[in-house]
Amino acid sequence: MTPAHFSFSSAFILGLMGLAFHRTHLLSALLCLEGMMLSLFIALALWALQFESTGFSTAPMLLLAFSACEASTGLALLVATVRTHGTNRLQSLNLLQC
Repeated sequence: MTPAHFSFSSAFILGLMGLAFHRTHLLSALLCLEGMMLSLFIALALWALQFESTGFSTAPMLLLAFSACEASTGLALLVATVRTHGTNRLQSLNLLQC
C-alpha cells in the first residue's frame, strides 16, 4: 500500500469513526460526512489519473457534484432543525414527535 493510499483510506476511516462515535451535534456529523466525501473524491481522482483514461475522468466530478448537493441538503436540514427545536443536538430530535 502506497503512502497516498494509506492516507486517503485512513482519512476515510477517521471520518467514519467520527461519524459513528461522536454523534452529539448535527454539524459535527455533517463535517465528518464532508471529510469522508473529500477523501473519496481525492482517491477517485488519483485512481482516474493512474489509469490515464478519459472514461474515468468524469467519476470524480460526478462525486463532487453529489457531495455539494449532500452538503447543501445537510445545511438546510441543520437550519430547519435549529429553527424548530432551538438546538442542533441529535439527542433532542425525536422522530415520534414529528
